[in-house]
Amino acid sequence: MANVQNIERKAEQVSSVAEKIKKAQSIVVFDYRGISVAEDTELRAEMRKAGVEYAVIKNHIMERACEANGIDAKETSILKGPSAFAFGYEDVAAPARILKVFIKKAKKCELKGGFVEKDILNAAQIEAIADLPSREVMIARMLGSMMSPISKFAIALNEIAKKQGGAEA
Repeated sequence: MANVQNIERKAEQVSSVAEKIKKAQSIVVFDYRGISVAEDTELRAEMRKAGVEYAVIKNHIMERACEANGIDAKETSILKGPSAFAFGYEDVAAPARILKVFIKKAKKCELKGGFVEKDILNAAQIEAIADLPSREVMIARMLGSMMSPISKFAIALNEIAKKQGGAEA
């Protein structure tokens, strides 16, 4: 009886994690060894503020959940050894950005890699994602670049009106 209950419990865990993977825009895998309870609490709070879910999940559960979502995670080394997972639901770069800052400050842990959609990324690729500006900054830059030609055009028209009419517009 105990084996049947254990198998059912693991199947529920796989299903739950598979649902998280399906909803997540990105997942960052990191080795959490060496961090204190206080640091862990601080990291979780920082992630929560950014809409990132942090969980320690057994690698074989994660592997099965990945398979359920069409991700072949068996061949990757990122699911070896102690692993914690940061699920980014709103911003693809948020988990990577938060972890990169935390690792630099704490001088503990290490990025192992991650997943963006169905692609498996190594630690260097995750660090590159961490260096991307936030969604808000990217939108502001895009709007600024869109407004720049309009502003320049309005200034040019104003200068033309000043020169031709002699009156200020």
